[in-house]
Amino acid sequence: MRGRLLILVGLILLLGVIVVVVLSSGILNRTPAPPSNGTPGVQVAQATVGPTPTPYPFVRIVIALQNLPRGYRFPSNIEELQDIVDYTLWPEPAVPFNALREDQGGVEAVLGKIARTDIFREQPILSTLLVENLTEIAAIGSDAAAILPSDRVAVSIPVDRVTSVAYGVQDGDRVDVIISMLFVDVDEVFQSITPNNVTLFTIKENGDIELLEAIQGRPDQTAFGSAIIGPSERQRPRLVTQRTVQDALVVHVGDFPPDGKFIGKKPTPTPVPQGTPETGRGTPPPPPTAVPRPDIITLGVTPQYAVMLVWAIEAKLPLTLALRSATDVSQQTTLPVSLDYILNEFNISVPGRRDYSIEPAIRSIRQLLAGAEISLNPGS
Repeated sequence: MRGRLLILVGLILLLGVIVVVVLSSGILNRTPAPPSNGTPGVQVAQATVGPTPTPYPFVRIVIALQNLPRGYRFPSNIEELQDIVDYTLWPEPAVPFNALREDQGGVEAVLGKIARTDIFREQPILSTLLVENLTEIAAIGSDAAAILPSDRVAVSIPVDRVTSVAYGVQDGDRVDVIISMLFVDVDEVFQSITPNNVTLFTIKENGDIELLEAIQGRPDQTAFGSAIIGPSERQRPRLVTQRTVQDALVVHVGDFPPDGKFIGKKPTPTPVPQGTPETGRGTPPPPPTAVPRPDIITLGVTPQYAVMLVWAIEAKLPLTLALRSATDVSQQTTLPVSLDYILNEFNISVPGRRDYSIEPAIRSIRQLLAGAEISLNPGS
């Protein structure tokens, strides 16, 4: 009897444990219902709220709406600035200290000012880019350094009528530099123009060496036996021409004034002779003096290109300028031009040999006398 009672109590305890486990599992796995907004069947989703981001400070500064060339004068009327400058938002930590901010005057600071250098579209306008008069920027230093872009250096090259586009290049223009080179074959050891001089010698019976007169040419085997083949003339160099520097800024044409100030300077007018009160006549003015043509030009180029131009000058290579359009800022790749390029590009065939010809014989063609030879040192 006692054993049955214990078995019954054990079963009751086991049944209680099972009920507790089932109820606990249902509570843990049940997903809570989202709160309702009062409308039957519509539940309101709860968004996860993260930390509130710290707002990044922005300020309004003045920028250019179009490319403005060096020397551009801004209108004096603020209504005319609508298509020239405007405000834009800029991160305050990245705003240059000399930028024109809206809370510090804004666009009114550009009224009537002159652009000291080129200002490009969407570029922030800085107070250091504006001057009242171009002549004022050279109070310390030269005008050339004031108008030179920050990534350029100035270097001067010689020019003449042909290499300067018939003296048509002026201050502020943009040019390309074309270089021409002559190539010849040289001996790798002697670094002298080939062919070399060949000196024959014989050894006498007493052991002495007898040197014969040097002959220019090369030893070769012919149908008539061993021979030294010499040239009929000096080696003809091979010409190649290529465009090198592109979009170089013309800083100044000709010599700079002694004080370095050349922007805005006007030539001194010749005084008009005044007549005497008695006759009303004066001494006739002297005939006008011919203005000397410039033989040097200063370009603004990158530091590496400046080194290249100095090397070309030291090597006495002819440099020719090609004038670019004022609106052309492209960088184009060109092919070096040689005799092979001319023949292939323009489909020129080398004429064959015939058993007839014309009379008189054609031994030369017309050449341009002005520019047949370009001297890099006019004084020599």
